[in-house]
Amino acid sequence: MVDIMEYSQIGSIEMIVGPMYAGKSEELLRRVNRAKIAGLKVLLFKPGIDDRYTLDSVACHSGKTMKCVPVESAKEVREYIKDAAYDVLAIDEVQFLGEDIIEVCKEAADSGKRVICSGLDMDFKGGAFQIVPEIMAIAEQVTKLTAICMVCKKPATRTQRLVNGQPAKYSDPIIMVGAEESYEARCRRCHEVRV
Repeated sequence: MVDIMEYSQIGSIEMIVGPMYAGKSEELLRRVNRAKIAGLKVLLFKPGIDDRYTLDSVACHSGKTMKCVPVESAKEVREYIKDAAYDVLAIDEVQFLGEDIIEVCKEAADSGKRVICSGLDMDFKGGAFQIVPEIMAIAEQVTKLTAICMVCKKPATRTQRLVNGQPAKYSDPIIMVGAEESYEARCRRCHEVRV
C-alpha cells in the first residue's frame, strides 16, 4: 500500500472514485479533516454545477458538510490557488471541471502539494467518465469505492440514471446533476441503459 504521507512531502495526486452513493465525498472530507488536524492548510473546491445540497459546501449523502469554494472551471481553480499559501488541494466532483483540471492537478503536485480529487469514474452508460481515468493514470494513489446495488443488494460499481423511474436512454446527455430521485447505485448485472 502507498504511504501517502511520504508522497505528500514531495507532491502527490490521490483519486477517489466509484459510483454514486459509494462515499467518495465522505472519504474526501475524511482526508481533508485529517490534513487540517495535522495543521496543514487545505483549499477545498467543488463545481458550482453541483448545487444538490448547498452551493458553498461539499455535502455527503450522509449529511456531513464542509465549507468550500464553488468554481465553474479549472481556470478559476488555477487563479484561486495561484498566490494562495496551501499544502493540500482538494476537489470534489472533479469530472465536472473539464480537461484543464488535469494540468492544474499536475502543476500543484509538481510544486510539492498534496492533491486529493474525488469523482465518478464511469458515466451512467457504464463508460469512462471524461477526465477521471486520466487523473487516475497520473495519481500516486487510486481508491475505488463501491456502493450497494439497489436491486440485488450486491456490491455496486455503476451509477444507474433513472428518468421517470425507467433506465435512461443511451442517447441522453452525460451530465445531469441529481440525487436519489434520478440516480441509484447498481452492480454490473443490474445496470441498464435503454437503446
